[in-house]
Amino acid sequence: MTKKYIEKILTARVYDVADETPLDRAKILSKRQGNNVLLKREDLQSVFSFKLRGAYNRIYQLTRAKDVNGVVAASAGNHAQGVALAAERLGLSATIVMPKTTPAIKVNAVKSLGAKAILVGDNYDEACAYATKYAEEQGLDFIHPYDDTDTIAGQGTIGLEIVRQHADFIDAIFVPVGGGGLIAGVGSIVKYLSPKTKIIGVEPADAACMTMAFEKKRRVVLGHVGIFADGVAVKQVGKETFRVAKQCVDEMMTVTTDEICASIKDIFDDTRSISEPAGALAVAGLKKYVEQEQVSGQTLVAINSGANMNFDRLRHVAERAEIGEHREALFAVTIPERPGSFKTFCQTIGKRGITEFNYRYADETEAQVFAGVQLRDGMDERLELIEKLKSKKYPVLDMTDDEMAKMHVRHMVGGRASLADEVLYRFEFPERPGALLDFLTRIGNHWNISLFHYRNHGAAFGRVLVGLQIPKGERKQLRQYLDKLSYPYWEETDNPSYQLFLSM
Repeated sequence: MTKKYIEKILTARVYDVADETPLDRAKILSKRQGNNVLLKREDLQSVFSFKLRGAYNRIYQLTRAKDVNGVVAASAGNHAQGVALAAERLGLSATIVMPKTTPAIKVNAVKSLGAKAILVGDNYDEACAYATKYAEEQGLDFIHPYDDTDTIAGQGTIGLEIVRQHADFIDAIFVPVGGGGLIAGVGSIVKYLSPKTKIIGVEPADAACMTMAFEKKRRVVLGHVGIFADGVAVKQVGKETFRVAKQCVDEMMTVTTDEICASIKDIFDDTRSISEPAGALAVAGLKKYVEQEQVSGQTLVAINSGANMNFDRLRHVAERAEIGEHREALFAVTIPERPGSFKTFCQTIGKRGITEFNYRYADETEAQVFAGVQLRDGMDERLELIEKLKSKKYPVLDMTDDEMAKMHVRHMVGGRASLADEVLYRFEFPERPGALLDFLTRIGNHWNISLFHYRNHGAAFGRVLVGLQIPKGERKQLRQYLDKLSYPYWEETDNPSYQLFLSM
């Protein structure tokens, strides 16, 4: 590893604002995983995230090099609070540009630290473009959230602490990855001090820009990034962070939303604290690594990077955690429409808890049931139960991994319709005042809306399921129209759960 980064990390100025956070043993998780699992508790920082380390070091080093009139940053969360706190401690003005979708709790947190908050655009990219232009026009310094050597060095102090706090050999350190600043810093110092310790980066499967960069051997720009783990929702890794990561990262892996939710629960069980989705990424990766590699008796560290969780998101986390832990399966099952059929179905399920049972009378012969079933032995039991249901002549569809079924259909079971020319689409749109009305107005003015389902999940983006009556001759026109909208979308007309529960 380059001498430059080792020196920068060893001399980084972070402890004016940051705490040396504990490296706690996760007793429950260690027992379940058959390894010594340690959590680096960056969620315990004063701003509930590691980001203040890099932000403070960057701004402090700037003040040593020149006169600084003030600083500007673009962020919807943790970086914003880190910059605001650093500027306050150093007596500088700070302006934070945040998307309009940013929850009020995060805007207020920035303001409480004395920074000015400007709300611009629907996403980080729009806010960042405005912030860089604003900084140039006002003669201020723009503080990048990850692609800067001083920022990387500040984050690297976490790796230094880990090695010092655990004197024995560490087999692997799991690091959440967004733009790459944290893994570049931690990887640099750990590989210098303990070359045989593996550095493993973890990303959401729907926001895997570093994973893709490693595969392509160059930086790539993702067309769309998932919104659940918003702290790492980055379309492209930094130029410098990628250069450094190529030298010190052993492996990249991805995890699903359900696996992240399960890990939030795991961390809560051990610490009674609630991590944000990005903060639980490393634990999700650690669990997946243990399962895939079948390792045991090793010392594994997961960096819990933050705890800035919106309270409203907890219901979504709780809903998905059991699925992510393979403790719940979701099935569509056809049962006879006659007295006693539910009892017979339960007898077939056996002594397993039924977490959900939704259906509505369809005709005189049969009914479509949406059933949630508790599992004890994970995937093997799920497959075994499917075979058992089939052996009893129950038509069954496994919907455990069907995103539309989990996000929408399970909350809509109870009505079906036979409509000519109906197509089904799933959308994501910015969760800001007027966005839903704007969406409905723009779609509804062209075609008839035959189905609509929306649930607020406490995130910056809303999820919507829409049925539209579109004559076949107009479907090309529909796709052209949707492409012009700024909302990511997926067609779900052929989704089996739609055919079973919502369409005749």
